[in-house]
Amino acid sequence: MANRRLTPNTRLRAVREDVMLLSRGEFAREVVKAGAAQGEVVACGARLVAAWEDGEVACPRPVYQRILTTMTGRSLAELGFARQPSANAAVAAHGQDDGQEQEEDVERRRFLRDGAAVLTLPLTTMAGPGGRVGAGEVRAVTRSVAALYAHDHDHGSAPLRRAASDALHTAYQWLQAGTYTDRTGRRLRSATGALSIAAGWLSYDSGRTADAHSLYGEALAAARIADDPELEAHAFGCLALLAKTAGRPREAIAAAQGAQTVAKGLGSPRLLSLFAMREAGGWALMGDTSATDAAIVRAHHLYARGPSDADPPWLNFFTGAELAGLECLARADLGQHERAAAGAEQAVLLHGDAFARNRSLYTADIAIQHAVRDRPEPEAAAAAAGRVLAFLPEVRSDRLLQALHHVASALQRHHRVPAVADWIEEYRTTVATSGGRA
Repeated sequence: MANRRLTPNTRLRAVREDVMLLSRGEFAREVVKAGAAQGEVVACGARLVAAWEDGEVACPRPVYQRILTTMTGRSLAELGFARQPSANAAVAAHGQDDGQEQEEDVERRRFLRDGAAVLTLPLTTMAGPGGRVGAGEVRAVTRSVAALYAHDHDHGSAPLRRAASDALHTAYQWLQAGTYTDRTGRRLRSATGALSIAAGWLSYDSGRTADAHSLYGEALAAARIADDPELEAHAFGCLALLAKTAGRPREAIAAAQGAQTVAKGLGSPRLLSLFAMREAGGWALMGDTSATDAAIVRAHHLYARGPSDADPPWLNFFTGAELAGLECLARADLGQHERAAAGAEQAVLLHGDAFARNRSLYTADIAIQHAVRDRPEPEAAAAAAGRVLAFLPEVRSDRLLQALHHVASALQRHHRVPAVADWIEEYRTTVATSGGRA
């Protein structure tokens, strides 16, 4: 790539300057806006537009191909882009698609620098190995964790995972090569552990459970080195969720109980409530109704004690809506489908307009429970399933695609019901169009 002779894209530049009368920055903002209208979350900036126009990127990635052709009303050829060779030819010639890799790198750097997804970790604060690391770097990591969670709640993990990985790499560079006091070192290690959990969550939501397990393990090690019980409890709680998802209920119960043991001295009843619900999920997966009910009751009692100044910032997702939602999942695992459907409906109602990704998942649960209950209600299931599809352009999450797949499987037995047949057709078309799998 370094030796490739660049051919400026004069056609794209002419469209931008002479037809649309926009600067590179203004054009980039229009790309982001047009992408959002198409359900695509992108981080285009002036640097990426320059890479297209200067010939650094011979052809944009498919997501930008769709946006640019729709936005300008012109074909790729009319915009001065050459079509990419096949993937196999590119790999054979270069070992990878250099244009796509460079474009992703340009976009990712802009994503981290300019805050298209509100990720604010600066990558150049420390001059080099042995550079001084202080409170500013610790604050940068902490801000990044908060920004990741804030964006993830509404849009899912897909646009964030690689950016989070880059941020985590930088934080580890500061830990390993920086110069800092013991106090700053402990704070930086705790902040990096929290960032590792955030990155692990994004991996989990993207269906990369092995990566998530590794990142949660790194966070647990960081917590113990830094003597940070809140981080340790959080890591145990995440491992409990991961174990339940993987179908290992005993491991889930043990991790959730470990989280509660560590968290007892933190002064946060709602943190304990969350971990009690994680324990309930493990018991439900084992089919132990009595133990599940006991853990759920304990979770509700703890939650009712109200918020505390000791509640960690990341716990803001654990509202009454989430409490109801987690109970609904446990009820579903116990085969209590009517209670599960009612709990999922309550969760969606209480969420209001917040936490789009969680609302989409609980709406999917409503559809599933209506489809599989003792007296199925296929029309109600299809109506809820239709509401799930409306989330798909905004929320980019592998778990949501999996949930839609489960909804489709549950509804298949009712395919002769017209409303269900219509939904199945719409589902297949929507998922195929959005690049998911049906």
